[in-house]
This record gives sequence, C-alpha cells and structure tokens, in this order.
Amino acid sequence: MRIVAFTDVHGSYDRLEEILRTESSFDAIIIGGDLTTQGTTDEAASVIRRLQELHKPVLAVAGNMDSPSFDSTYENLGVNINGKGVVVGDTGFFGVAGSPFTPMNTPYEISETEIARRAALGWQDVAAARWRIFVPHAPPRGTTLDRILIGKHVGSVAVREFVELHQPDVLVCGHIHESRGVDSLGKTQMVNCGAAARGYYAVIELAETVKIQLCG
Repeated sequence: MRIVAFTDVHGSYDRLEEILRTESSFDAIIIGGDLTTQGTTDEAASVIRRLQELHKPVLAVAGNMDSPSFDSTYENLGVNINGKGVVVGDTGFFGVAGSPFTPMNTPYEISETEIARRAALGWQDVAAARWRIFVPHAPPRGTTLDRILIGKHVGSVAVREFVELHQPDVLVCGHIHESRGVDSLGKTQMVNCGAAARGYYAVIELAETVKIQLCG
C-alpha cells in the first residue's frame, strides 16, 4: 500500500491538488489535522468531497486549528478516524483529533486523558490488522517531532505513552510545523509531515517493511 499523508494544510487547498496530481499512484490519503484555519464545516466538507473524487480512501482527523464540529462532518462523509479505527485491506487507520491544551487557546484542545481514551478506542478497531497506522494531530512528547523553535518539547505525553505501550507500525502527526522529520519509538516509525501549506507531505509505503519518505 502507498499512502500520501498531509497535515497542516491551513486552507492551501490548491497545494493539495497540485501534490496529488504529481503523486498519481497511491492507494489512500491521510489528512492529519488542520485542514483549515478556523474554517467552517462547509469549507472542510467541500475539500474532503473533492479529494473523494479521486476514488481513493480518505482518512482524516481534525487539528487544533479546526473546529471540534469537524468530527461529525468527517463522520458523515465516511472519513473520520478520531477515536475509531478503519481497516482498508490489511491496514488499519486510527487517530486522535485536536491537541493538548496550549497557551494559545486554539479551537480544538483536549486533555491528555481524553487523548489516551480516544487512542485506545481506535486501537481496539485495528489491533488485528497486519499494519496499524496511528494518526494523532499532535506529535509524541520528547521526540524530534515536537520541538518548537526555542527548543522546548510540546508534544503529547499520552501519545508517547500509547506508542510505547502498543507499538503501532506507523505514526503520522503534524501540529509543530518546525519539527518536520522522521523519528522512531521502539518499532514504531513516526513522521511529522510538515505543513502542507508550504508544499510538504509524506509518502508511506507498506510492503514487507515500512518505508517513509518526506516530500516537497
């Protein structure tokens, strides 16, 4: 399976379409949060519908700059993986929307306890799949994927604890734009895709092994 993963689009929908024209061969699309910047549900729905016209599975969570109301919109469109899992072939996708609480008081912030609860619910749906892909918007705490410009780690403690306990095959996150990159925790290979608004994304290939490529 070949998956194209985006996070932190922030309204740059033309960039998405440009990238997907370039990446013509893929099997699924991940939207890992912040499709908009405080956009409306109608705006988000319109973008998801356009992606669905490519006739590939779309799996999505909302980010901290999206509205919590996106959860029901994504559910109605059949793309939601917040607090639930979806299995496509031999690959299970599950995720957590929003982010831990921040000093910025952004639209979609939740407690670490709630992050842990949603991750556990999704895991139940995909645990038996050959490949398990975890899509929290927020990166795990204390990795190369969650460091802001001043060097402080601001990722999710609950995300890290979940990964250390369950070891999903892949973790896809965003949220911290300046920490685009790849890292690992145990056998879990992790990627912060970087801001799609700047043309960044990741490609994940699942064959005998996992291969992650940063693109853009």
